[in-house]
Amino acid sequence: MRLRHAVVAEFFGSALLLATVVGSGVMGERLAGGNVAIALLANTLATGAGLVALIATFISISGAHFNPLVTLAEVWLGKLRWKHAAAYIAAQAVGSIAGVIAAQGMFDLPLLEMSRHVRTGPSQWWSEVVASFGLLTVILNVAKRRIEFVPAAVGGYITAAYWFTASTSFANPTVTIARSFTDTFAGIRPIDAPGFIVSELVGGALAVFLFRWMEGRPHSPSGSASTAAGSESGKKHKTDVSVEAGH
Repeated sequence: MRLRHAVVAEFFGSALLLATVVGSGVMGERLAGGNVAIALLANTLATGAGLVALIATFISISGAHFNPLVTLAEVWLGKLRWKHAAAYIAAQAVGSIAGVIAAQGMFDLPLLEMSRHVRTGPSQWWSEVVASFGLLTVILNVAKRRIEFVPAAVGGYITAAYWFTASTSFANPTVTIARSFTDTFAGIRPIDAPGFIVSELVGGALAVFLFRWMEGRPHSPSGSASTAAGSESGKKHKTDVSVEAGH
């Protein structure tokens, strides 16, 4: 697959993802009548469903990363060149901001505005470490063995992580940056974004360390069949580690 096709896929996948996250947050908050739990539930369901659809759409074109953590993991694992990774990450960043602009425009809001939504402190940072570690662990292991399950696995994980983390699981540096440009339910203050990004990078790195350690373990006879099945699945799909995610 040509790099330009992959970059365009990363741009539009990231844009549609952020339009889903921000737009569903606005709609949920407007219809919830002040009930934050209902607003979060609406935001969660839309994001999880959107991820499944977007990953299934673009996975065969770019791997459907939509997340620098996934792209950097592929570089670290020797599956993607640095120059290609730079193009992916640039497309993810620009696409994410474009998605925020699209969502703001749909709800008659300023196209870009600095968020005042406070998200900071040790519990929030730790939540992002856990969320990012879990997301990358799911992606790396599912993609290696049953790549056709990646859309559902990532959508399901993010749906759960919205609720079991104090930060509502951003788990994505470019998403974090883009969400600082919306003063809505999904926003984060620009001053709080660096803490989230550092935490996400730490969580992602820990997941890659774990994956490499587990892949380096001796395989038992009983594990050989599953390993062979995973290799065969990889041959059929010809797609590297995939998906977003995070949201």
